Amino acid sequence: MNCPLFRCRILALALTLPGCAAAQAQPAYPARPIQLIVGYAAGGGTDLLARIVASKMGEGLGQPVVVENRVGAQSIIAAQYVARAAPDGYTILLGPSGPMSMNPALYSKLPYAPLRDFAPISLLGSFPLILAVSQAHPAKTVQQLVDYAKANPDKSNYGASAAPFQLAAELFKQKTGTAFQHIAYKGSNESVNATATGEVTMTLADPPPLVGQVKAGRIRALAITTPTRHPAWPDVPTMRESGFADMDIALWTGILAPAGTPQPVIRRLQDEVARVLKLPEIRERIIALGIDPTASTPEEFGRVIAADIAKWSAVAKAANIRAD
Repeated sequence: MNCPLFRCRILALALTLPGCAAAQAQPAYPARPIQLIVGYAAGGGTDLLARIVASKMGEGLGQPVVVENRVGAQSIIAAQYVARAAPDGYTILLGPSGPMSMNPALYSKLPYAPLRDFAPISLLGSFPLILAVSQAHPAKTVQQLVDYAKANPDKSNYGASAAPFQLAAELFKQKTGTAFQHIAYKGSNESVNATATGEVTMTLADPPPLVGQVKAGRIRALAITTPTRHPAWPDVPTMRESGFADMDIALWTGILAPAGTPQPVIRRLQDEVARVLKLPEIRERIIALGIDPTASTPEEFGRVIAADIAKWSAVAKAANIRAD
């Protein structure tokens, strides 16, 4: 056993093993900044929610969560970008109802499939829509708006920035027998501004971009799509109160990763979302936007997506609405 050759081989093996172990070791997740992709313009409700949550997630994860806006095509560009990203947890999507459950109802061909190409992480919140007109508009109730639209079909239109708002407005048209014309905008902020200036007659929009406009007296909120009055909007009647019981609508936003992302990474992100949504200051800021903070498990979020795809596909089919 005193053979010099044998001792050399043992020494070489001893020197090699630590190098092999180091090569095989993987850095703990996350080891670099995470991209949170948002498919809507800065300043809109989805963007505001993303930035509120991202900053605190970054603190807990020990790496920045950087919000990146990839705007266009009803958030198809953003969803496709994340669907094709490496499934490593460093590119994730803020996925609202629109791209996840309503685009499949409107487009016969999408470059992504929500149930196939994404791994749900967690819901972030749910929120109603608000039917609003300019403060200068003569309608002060939903019924008055309906009467105005029937008397002035050539002067009646609505602004919508994405599939959820278009489908909701088209459903409103069906239920009221009106003929509002659709005017497309890039973001909720734009459609709300267009309503405030009288460029369009009305909008059905998410609460965040409406808050400031209502407080400034430029927008009049006629009704909210929750079954009962919302604590953030106690003076705004529900659609049910206004005589339109079939207009209960609740939308949601969540976070998703590309399909194939390792389960430990999914769980790490889900745990962080759950932690952030329990923070009183974060809950307060989200609730102030008219959004109800709502965490979930990945499995629960997946079931919500599947159920809403079925629901909104039926609405689109009944209305004969296609975006192709």
